[in-house]
Amino acid sequence: MGRSADSHRDSLWSATAEEPAAEARSLVGEATAEVAVIGGGYTGLSAALNLAEAGARVTLVEGREIGWGGSGRNGGQVIPGVKLDPSELRARFGEERGAALASSVGASADAVFARIARHAIRCAPVRHGWIQAAHAAPALARVQRRGAEWQQAGAPVEMLDARAIAARTGTEEYVGGWRDGRAGTVHPLSYARGLARAARAAGATLHADSPAQRLVREQGGWRIETPRGALRARSVVVATNAYTDGLVPGLAKTLLTLQSIQIATAPLREPLAARILPGGECVSETRRLAFYFRRSPDGRLILGGRGAAGEEERAALFRALRGALARLYPEAARLPIEYRWSGQVALTLDGMPRVHEPAPGLFVGLGYNGRGVAMATLMGEWLAARIHAGREAPLPRTDIAPIAWHAARKPAIALGIAWAWARDRMGFAG
Repeated sequence: MGRSADSHRDSLWSATAEEPAAEARSLVGEATAEVAVIGGGYTGLSAALNLAEAGARVTLVEGREIGWGGSGRNGGQVIPGVKLDPSELRARFGEERGAALASSVGASADAVFARIARHAIRCAPVRHGWIQAAHAAPALARVQRRGAEWQQAGAPVEMLDARAIAARTGTEEYVGGWRDGRAGTVHPLSYARGLARAARAAGATLHADSPAQRLVREQGGWRIETPRGALRARSVVVATNAYTDGLVPGLAKTLLTLQSIQIATAPLREPLAARILPGGECVSETRRLAFYFRRSPDGRLILGGRGAAGEEERAALFRALRGALARLYPEAARLPIEYRWSGQVALTLDGMPRVHEPAPGLFVGLGYNGRGVAMATLMGEWLAARIHAGREAPLPRTDIAPIAWHAARKPAIALGIAWAWARDRMGFAG
């Protein structure tokens, strides 16, 4: 197996993107901006686009190419909400703040599809819903309570029994679940590139191959040093998510990063194509070590799941994907696997994203826990509104608080995986 960092070029998304690579040269020499954005994924691109539309002079720097990280390698599932249910958000943040937060994150998929429509982004958008599929009866009760909460909040939700979910998915592996009609799918790399194109059209300046190596506070703002240049700005957005390093002290230690690994079959043929996900939904399981799957724009079956901690890919985990494919769809498992790839995903201990302002003029948003397509787009909007309008995000700001056992995260994650396997076998919900 290879390194996750190298798999961008091997992905289905790199091979099939309709949106061309973003026009973004390396930063050379000194430059200035009102707002600097560090990171060329969904968070940074959304922030840059919103800031440019508000009239700010904004410059974005990306260490590799636009969309190179998790934004260009994820499953393209546009799922609204966060890991906590509306009642849990109200209990944690108070009735008023929690309700406002639930309303905002519940509309996160709307933010994605509105951007796509507004800028004619060629990313194969399909809004046919997301199914959360229960693998056992205890999990079913839990997720249908979640669906009922969103239904009570006005979301287009449908409860699914075993027969209904079998018809929707084409497999009899699940005991039921729920369908959220707000959700959908996109070609994730094309979506990132389309955001970049829109940001440039709005006036933002983009620089690729320009890793931020040093961030220094100075009179009147900040200085970002890159290998061949430097960028001065009054305000800085740090939008590096799972690729966060030591640029902001302690920030990387607030996250647990894992690979999200995926495989794509050869295109499905009839009659199999008519049976697997005939309604075009995307699906996630309830297992803690859950698999997720969808159809690609060119008719393949894509299956993904959690990979290793660190950069080295593990063959055993890709074999687990093949095993899940054989369990779910034995006929599809006989097709060649034509693409496999991975990217990093950032997890927080409580499953909630983070908004930080560790110093005046320094703004951070990250930690999407597998909901990054929709949530990172929304986070970019939040950060932009905070900078140009002074409006607080619905999610309260917190201090940077490194995880105490972060240095031991790899063995701890291994123990967590073993415990998750045990819970999955007992049928608990993720």
